[in-house]
Amino acid sequence: MSNILEISSEDIIYHIKLSCQIPGMLEAIATKKVIIDAAEAAGITVDTEELQQAADSMRLANNLTKAEDTWSWLEKHHLSLDDFEEIAKITILSAKLANHLFADKVEPFFYAHQIDYSGAVTYEVILDDEDLALELFYALQEGEISFQEIARQYIDNLESRRAGGYQGIRYRTDLRPEIAAAVFAATPPQILKPIITPKGVHIIAVEEIIKPQLDEQRRLQIIGDFFTNWLQNQIATLEIVAQLQKNVNSPSSSAQDLLKPA
Repeated sequence: MSNILEISSEDIIYHIKLSCQIPGMLEAIATKKVIIDAAEAAGITVDTEELQQAADSMRLANNLTKAEDTWSWLEKHHLSLDDFEEIAKITILSAKLANHLFADKVEPFFYAHQIDYSGAVTYEVILDDEDLALELFYALQEGEISFQEIARQYIDNLESRRAGGYQGIRYRTDLRPEIAAAVFAATPPQILKPIITPKGVHIIAVEEIIKPQLDEQRRLQIIGDFFTNWLQNQIATLEIVAQLQKNVNSPSSSAQDLLKPA
């Protein structure tokens, strides 16, 4: 008995249909076409050196350190070298188009919204009991207990408990409005008076407020956000018509029953 299972293109498309992935794939195809058309209209091209750099980045991202690794990866994903080059090309076109459309909008947007890019280094413990939270808050104020001791005693999550409730750098948009208002009004280092939200009673230690900076990472993030919104708007104006083979068979009676109201 053979262990070979042959799967046709029709099988693949049918599985994609049954997995309800067609809408997402159609949008992805439309997005690629929008990018290519807009890049062509803007006169954006990709040279050989850029293609090589993008290919190198793709190999690095997929841990393809050897030539045979790359060939195995291409085979696994049913890709040719031309397909690999096409992936690299669309990646470069996307980046260059985004920069072409929105590079000059980054600074005005950043300075108009820089309050949203302020960061805060915080520690947090969430309790169910407001009275207990107030008791612990005043104990912290008097130096009778440390925040780390509270974290060890009242945080269930092991990793968070080990980190003493450390939340990392959080931005205004990461926080509920009532918490953000208190955090960014703090004078670090400061323990905030317990704040009640639907999640519970928050005891928060603000260690540092980080002023917003327009570094390269932030610049790329803002351009990326602009570009994503632009693409979504472009796709929304399109009527996408899929040329898929229709099922010519009449639905069975049992299948028709599925459409009846419960």
